[in-house]
Amino acid sequence: MTPQDMEARIVRYGELRPCKTAFIDAHTPGSDQKENFTIIGGGVSESPDQHVHISIPHGFNIGAAGQPPKCRNSLHDHNTAEAFFVLSGRWRFFWGRWGTAGEVVLEEGDIFNIPTGVFRGFENIGTDYGMIMAILGGDDAGGGVLWAPQVIEDAADHGLVLGENGTLYDSKKQQHLPEGVKPMPLMSEEELAKRAEPSTAEVLPNHVARYWDLYALADKNPVKVIGENGVLRDKPGLEVDFMTRASASEKMHAHDRPSVLMPVRGHWRVTWDGGSVVINPGDTMSVPENLPHNAVPAMTGEASLYHIVATDDPAGPTWTR
Repeated sequence: MTPQDMEARIVRYGELRPCKTAFIDAHTPGSDQKENFTIIGGGVSESPDQHVHISIPHGFNIGAAGQPPKCRNSLHDHNTAEAFFVLSGRWRFFWGRWGTAGEVVLEEGDIFNIPTGVFRGFENIGTDYGMIMAILGGDDAGGGVLWAPQVIEDAADHGLVLGENGTLYDSKKQQHLPEGVKPMPLMSEEELAKRAEPSTAEVLPNHVARYWDLYALADKNPVKVIGENGVLRDKPGLEVDFMTRASASEKMHAHDRPSVLMPVRGHWRVTWDGGSVVINPGDTMSVPENLPHNAVPAMTGEASLYHIVATDDPAGPTWTR
């Protein structure tokens, strides 16, 4: 594979194309300043304006959310795994029917494997624009987003209606539900009763891993963060590993399916038979299946990255009540 071919599989942070109308809360005060990015796979955007950077199936989707201070993402759920790691900023994650069952604050590099069957939301509580990177299980990401009823009701008050076809219609743009398309129905009380309300004490030990803990654990070998034998023991259809300068190796290796490299800190040189390239924090690199390669820090200083590869396990759910 030539360097030009490989460059087409790298999405640079500075070239990310945001969508400000991706979801139903795009006009809701407090959520109307967020930017959503679909990096690998079709994602779960409800807007035809969403740009997909790499459409090659990987067995999972990679996306991102960028938000200024005090901007939040409304309560929602997915049918597949959803994991976030903080690229920049300080973020509060909250969950439950009304977002009051529990919460956790994440700093740069921290990762949160959020259980399915739980409404979750998040907000930037830092002092500058922040970015979180998202991993969604499955190639189809479970068919979209499941919104808490109050989110759909609030959105309608501000001109946005979600059709049962999964598409948004904006009355501010003179858009209306097409003939024969009904609004997305609100969840029934029976469906709502199935949503879990785990406490913070239940969630933290099994679903949150701190950057500096992972950094310490990766002093000799990469750390499996999410996986059957991971720090966060789960089988959500993918595995996430964490690597630092101390655990990086020049030994070539390959996977039988595409894998993804996402630097958190430092500059990383990825080498394969045919070339090499440097990737930086915020970049996302897709490595083709069966291609021998390695990744090592390109400069001195702190260096860390997340590595994602799909497995044959189902993409969800990850929480049982």
